[in-house]
Amino acid sequence: MKTVAISIIVAGVLIGGAFVFSGRGGGWTNAGSNNWINDGNGSGTDVNNVSVVNGKQIIEIRAKGGYQPRASVAKAGLPTILRFNTAGTFDCSSSVRIPSMGVSKMLPQSGTTDIDLGSPTLGTLVGSCGMGMYPFEIIFEG
Repeated sequence: MKTVAISIIVAGVLIGGAFVFSGRGGGWTNAGSNNWINDGNGSGTDVNNVSVVNGKQIIEIRAKGGYQPRASVAKAGLPTILRFNTAGTFDCSSSVRIPSMGVSKMLPQSGTTDIDLGSPTLGTLVGSCGMGMYPFEIIFEG
């Protein structure tokens, strides 16, 4: 019984330490438009991954060991491209799923992949890796 209790304590310390040292402890990030959102990466920095080029809104997300940033804020009603950038990505974040749009796509190990989102309406678009371990969201505002 004593050995089981010690094993549980050691496992808890190791798992807790993994969260602390991996930077997955959580944090609030200003993702633009004066919105502070918890992106889970603890950075507390201004996320500037949304731009408008030739009338199209481009949202850039890095895919490797999850998605960065985990949360983005964009304008609703604009033609929108979701651009994934990979660089030596071999984990499950190389498989992207956006269930509400019927999107399931494999990303190359390195390069960029564009997904046309059309002109999204107000609301939150949620996606994840193929296994559901790494979520991301895009909040579309007016």
